[in-house]
Amino acid sequence: MPEIFVVRHGQASFGSDNYDQLSELGWQQARWLGEHWAEDGLQFDHIVSGDLQRHRETAQGICEGLGLASHSVEELPQLNEFDFKQVMSAYREKNPQAAPSANAERADYYRFLKKAMHAWSAGEISAAESWQQFEQRIEEIVGVLAAGARGGKTLVVSSGGAIAMMVRQVLGAPSSSVTQLNMQIKNTAVSHFFAGRSGVSLHSFNHLPHLDNRERRQFITYS
Repeated sequence: MPEIFVVRHGQASFGSDNYDQLSELGWQQARWLGEHWAEDGLQFDHIVSGDLQRHRETAQGICEGLGLASHSVEELPQLNEFDFKQVMSAYREKNPQAAPSANAERADYYRFLKKAMHAWSAGEISAAESWQQFEQRIEEIVGVLAAGARGGKTLVVSSGGAIAMMVRQVLGAPSSSVTQLNMQIKNTAVSHFFAGRSGVSLHSFNHLPHLDNRERRQFITYS
């Protein structure tokens, strides 16, 4: 049966001028995942990613860990994250009193993002990409991935919001679950899907086989 392994990108550069690039730890997380799969003898028939820098770099790091530094990675922009900065900006304009200060804790930032996502999904604020358009492109790319798997194993690198939407759609969960799932997905966590004749099913979610141990648990991150 075709299998799809969807990985959230490694730790990005939160708080820097360019969030989109991986941190040093983000690179290491990606390599560790590739090394873990190499040790298990797991091989992929297709490797695809979004076209954001953090997606490209995560795919590169995984390939290095797998010993596939020169492997071709197909870039599909449909796998990109929604524009969370734009969503937050729209929510800030409508609710300036709720915006975190410049020196706020990271937790305050994520609480604000959670509120902004709920408002976006409810149609209370608008962005260049509507919630409905976001839903549609993720539904379409899941169909493309399932059709293209052709009995093999496909590795996908994407972002937390896009992965959360995939899970919601596969499970038939309410729209509100996307925000909750998004906040849980860890960097380089793996969500494993099967694609059969009856559709796509979820086998496991947010799994960290390369980090969830005593030696590496300290390197688990969420941003």
